[in-house]
Amino acid sequence: MRRALILVENLSVPFDRRVWQECTTLRDAGWEVHVVCPRGEKRDTEPEAVVDGVHIHRYPLRAATGGPAGYLREYGAALWHTDRLARKVGPVHVVHACNPPDLLFLPALRLKRLGARFVFDQHDLVPELYLSRFGRGKDALYRAVCALERMTYKAADVVIATNESYRDVAVRRGNKRPEDVFVVRSAPQTDRFQPVPPEPELKRGKSHLLCYLGVMGPQDGVDYALRALAKLRDEIKRDDWHAVFVGAGDAFDAMVELSRELGLEDRVEFTGRIPDADLVRYLSSADVCLSPDPRNPLNDVSTMNKVLEYMAMGRAIVSFDLKEARVSAGDAAVYAPANDERAFAELIAELLDDPDRRARMGKTGQERIGGQLSWRNSQTQLLAAYDAACRAALSARRVRRRLRP
Repeated sequence: MRRALILVENLSVPFDRRVWQECTTLRDAGWEVHVVCPRGEKRDTEPEAVVDGVHIHRYPLRAATGGPAGYLREYGAALWHTDRLARKVGPVHVVHACNPPDLLFLPALRLKRLGARFVFDQHDLVPELYLSRFGRGKDALYRAVCALERMTYKAADVVIATNESYRDVAVRRGNKRPEDVFVVRSAPQTDRFQPVPPEPELKRGKSHLLCYLGVMGPQDGVDYALRALAKLRDEIKRDDWHAVFVGAGDAFDAMVELSRELGLEDRVEFTGRIPDADLVRYLSSADVCLSPDPRNPLNDVSTMNKVLEYMAMGRAIVSFDLKEARVSAGDAAVYAPANDERAFAELIAELLDDPDRRARMGKTGQERIGGQLSWRNSQTQLLAAYDAACRAALSARRVRRRLRP
């Protein structure tokens, strides 16, 4: 049986839904799948587990604090644990590294020397992520993350990109051959995102419910959403709504504090991470869902999972005008000029006044998820990427045999 080792640093598994979908796709295709990842705080806490036939090896990791130096400490610990557990797994046919960070090529190189093929699964453009978080484009750390990305591309036999924008970067900036780069779009699990009857009590006595779902980091735009909601109340004079923000992240406490500073604490609810059943209840009751990611070097070319999840639930979406947001949502969303909080608020008000339009947008989103954006298409591309990596390995072995005296 062919063996694959997937390296993840950003989230635990199976909590990382994209990685888990990849694991189960490979398992169903006959691969023995191992994953090395950090432990979760409230779930995925066991150091070793076999979940639905997937072997998971987890390590303790403290999330970064204190800026770039904190990330260096986090990544150093993660790299040490990753290499330790990868050695425990032993030889594999494919090592599959999911960034960030762009350091996982280091344990992958050791496995390549043992005959493995290296598949680089580029979840984020780390140079753009650095610019979006820290805003410095000429310092030593920025030059370092660019160099690490180049080394990762060079080491990779095959690259998996999450969308066409990332694929273009791999070809143009990474000098990869187009035939070695495969687009495996993230897609929601439609069996997980099934609408249930709305619950009016979640609106806390208001006529409408607004919902945000996702990570709350510095680049995710929750602050833009909160300021837009303040304008919706104060400038557009709409007070017929309640808003719920579902999720957690580096900026969670700061966003709760910002809501207080804006006087929104009586109409904005922060749930933190919640069970799937509660998440579906909120989304099923929402009238409008928010995707407030501001335009920056990363967001403009990234696919937002929350947009796809809103679409799967048949919700109308307000987004800023980002290139990949339009590719994903199409007519399932309305688009405010980039980073214009007043325009964002006005579009929320327009949709609240037009239930028929919201219904049409929701239906459009569900049709797109069931068709061109379904995980079935991504499965085909993922398996094609693995086939390409394995063919390259077979070709290399044949060349070596012909060159032997």
